[in-house]
Amino acid sequence: MRMKSLNCIMMLGAMAGTLVSCGIDTPKETQTSYETLTVKKQDITVPIKFSARLKGQTDVSITPQVSGQLMRIAVNEGQQVKKGAVLFVIDSRNAQLELESAEANLQAALAQENSAKLEYESNRNLFEKKIVSSYMLSNSENAYKQAQAAVAQARAAVNRAKVDLGFCAITAPVSGVIGEIPVRPGDQVSPLIELTMLSGNTSMDAEFSLTESLIEEMIQLGISPEEKDDYIAKLPDVSFVMKNGTEYPHKGRITSMTGVVNATTGSLSCKATFPNPDGNLYSGVQGTVVMPYEEKDVIVIPQVAVVRLQDKAFVYKVQPDSTATATDVTMEDTGNGKDYIIKSGLKEGDRIVTIGANNVIEGQKVLFPAQAK
Repeated sequence: MRMKSLNCIMMLGAMAGTLVSCGIDTPKETQTSYETLTVKKQDITVPIKFSARLKGQTDVSITPQVSGQLMRIAVNEGQQVKKGAVLFVIDSRNAQLELESAEANLQAALAQENSAKLEYESNRNLFEKKIVSSYMLSNSENAYKQAQAAVAQARAAVNRAKVDLGFCAITAPVSGVIGEIPVRPGDQVSPLIELTMLSGNTSMDAEFSLTESLIEEMIQLGISPEEKDDYIAKLPDVSFVMKNGTEYPHKGRITSMTGVVNATTGSLSCKATFPNPDGNLYSGVQGTVVMPYEEKDVIVIPQVAVVRLQDKAFVYKVQPDSTATATDVTMEDTGNGKDYIIKSGLKEGDRIVTIGANNVIEGQKVLFPAQAK
C-alpha cells in the first residue's frame, strides 16, 4: 500500500514537470487598471429648455358684425389667405332692403328740406317788407333747421345700411392661416359667435416662462425692470424643437419679458419670436424653446464616472494612498449626452475614476494604466 502511494506521488511530479517543460505557466494574480481624471473648473455651454406654445403675432378672432344666416364659407381650415380675401358670406337680402329703405327716407327728407328752405326764404323776404311777423319767420327758420337735421339723420342711416351690407361679406383683416371653422352654411350667426381664428403667421411667438435660476441671475446682476430690454438684447439666439424632436431650421430671438414675477409659479412670462417664411409653424403648436446658456467656472466630469444606486449618485475619488472612496455628488445634465456639471461633492484637483467606475470596490487600490503590467 505504501509503495502504491509513493508511485502516485512520483507520477504526479512527473506530470507537473511535463507541463512546465511544455511551456504552460501556472496562474498568477491579475490586477485591474482604471482610467482616472483630475477634475478642474471650466466654462461650458448647456441648453436650457422651456416648454412653449406657439401663437401668431396677429391672431384675430373672426366674428360677424351683423346677424343673419350664413350663406357661404369661402375658405377651408388651414388655408393660407391674403389680407382682404372673402372668408364668409352672410345673407344680404335684409341688409339690401334696409339700404333701399334708408335711401328712400333720404329722398323724402331732402324734399322736406327743400320745402322748408323755400318757406323760410319766402318768410324772410316778407319779414323785410314787414308783411309777416318775426314769430312766423322764426317758426319757418326752425322748421328749415329741423329739415336739415332730418336729412343728416337720413344720410347717416344710408351710410349705416351700406356698412351693414358690406359686413355681409366677411374679409380677412390680415394675411394668415385659417383655424378651425365650427359653423356651417345655413347656421344663424351673430356678433357673439366666433366663425374662426385667423393667425397672422409671417412670424410666430413662442410663449414660455423664464426659470427661477435665470431670474436669480438677473437679480445678482442688478438688472432692474427698466434694464431688462438690454438684458434681452444680449441673450443668444434660441431654437424651437417640435414635440416629435424635430428642430425648426430658423433661429429665433427672445423679444419680450414681463416685468412682474407670477406669484403662483415664481416665473416670468417671455416670448421668443421666430421667422416663418415657409408657413411651417402653426398657432397653438406645442414644443420646446432651447436657449444656450454658458455656465462659468464649474466642474465638469464624464457621465461614465458616475455610479447610480437607487436614488443616489456617487463617484469614486482616489485618495493619496491610491484607494478608491465613494463620494456622493449632486449634478446637472449638460444636455450633450456625455458630461455632467457637478454642483456638490467634488472640488478642483480631486482625482476620480472614470471608465470602469462601476467595477470599483470601496477601499480598493486603484492601479493606473501606466502602472499596469
